[in-house]
Amino acid sequence: MSASRGNRTPDPATTRLAGWIEPVVGGAGYDLEELVVTPAGRRSVVRVVVDRDEGVTLDDIAEVSRAVSDALDAHDDGMGRAPYVLEVTSPGVDRPLTEPRHWRRNTGRLVTAPVGPAGAAAPVTGRVTSVDDTGVTLAVQEGSGKPGARRKPPTQRHVPWAELGAGRVQVEFGRAEGGGDRPDAPGDGADDDSGDGPSRGGGQ
Repeated sequence: MSASRGNRTPDPATTRLAGWIEPVVGGAGYDLEELVVTPAGRRSVVRVVVDRDEGVTLDDIAEVSRAVSDALDAHDDGMGRAPYVLEVTSPGVDRPLTEPRHWRRNTGRLVTAPVGPAGAAAPVTGRVTSVDDTGVTLAVQEGSGKPGARRKPPTQRHVPWAELGAGRVQVEFGRAEGGGDRPDAPGDGADDDSGDGPSRGGGQ
């Protein structure tokens, strides 16, 4: 069962849980990016994915975990009084960029996305240099040309939201720290900003 922006319509039980969890997450200053409830034997695993512009630290994960656990315990009937395990995490690098805030939070990273009118979009790879109300600006590196030739500077290309498909962050091995990556995200480095929060039982 999944409730997330841009995904299929979630089932009523997950929608009900999201109605309790989202205000708690929002009140703490975070966005609820995804809520997934997965049966696991006698238990259910409740996975809550949160994010914010400043990034998410391990301390943030612990704070949100406590707040969400308290909310679920306060609505004990929501899980059918069955035991559950709560997992709070930040989005991984493989999360598709589907909302303006996703693109903004990945400024400085190399991204591939389909670009163009519906039915005629082509994949474009470029570094996100800016994001505004009208769209995203990508620094696109044109063809490298002949071997040994000096590479041309990237071309700045502004893509309107209406012509921008879901983006995917590209893993860059060996890229120096501080090249646009958000600091302090759990498990974050040059390549990955995912991080699993503490698992907590509840609903017993």
